[in-house]
Amino acid sequence: MSGDEQPFPQDSVQAELERWVADMPEVDPLTEAARQRIGRLTRLFDRLLSQVAADNELTAGDWAALSALHRSGPPYQASPTALAQQLGITSGTMSVRLSRLVQAGLVEAAAAADGRSKPVQLTAHGQSRWRAATRERTAREHVLFAEALSREGLTELNVLLGGLLARLEGEFGQAGRHDVPKDV
Repeated sequence: MSGDEQPFPQDSVQAELERWVADMPEVDPLTEAARQRIGRLTRLFDRLLSQVAADNELTAGDWAALSALHRSGPPYQASPTALAQQLGITSGTMSVRLSRLVQAGLVEAAAAADGRSKPVQLTAHGQSRWRAATRERTAREHVLFAEALSREGLTELNVLLGGLLARLEGEFGQAGRHDVPKDV
């Protein structure tokens, strides 16, 4: 590699990295660059998810609720309390979200086994909307990855990210599917 070649593509992190670490020589530039890239990728994937949700007449939060219900497996139902806990949102926010989803015909009240809880379940329309949005999301992500990485590169990325995730989970515990920072 010649002296003027960069080891990484010129992205928004690379463009700012030298300036960031100039004041703090104790900061490892490679570690900082990796952390910054992971954070920015997360925010950009959140934008993609919001766009796909809107394309499918959903909010990202509505889609998260439908996803949580779908992950529960047949008959695709859960209590509002369990959903709120899984999504890391308040019961009030969950109530508003469920009202919107019921009004749209995407979820409905389900019979409660104990007579006290009032579970909700995906309707056929809700499952169809969830599947359409998820198909669109995964197709768009596939194109993004395929345009940026070869299959071998994607395999290598998964190995590297898997190692990092395992290390972080070893120290901090497993991350939830829908993390919400508690100290914000």
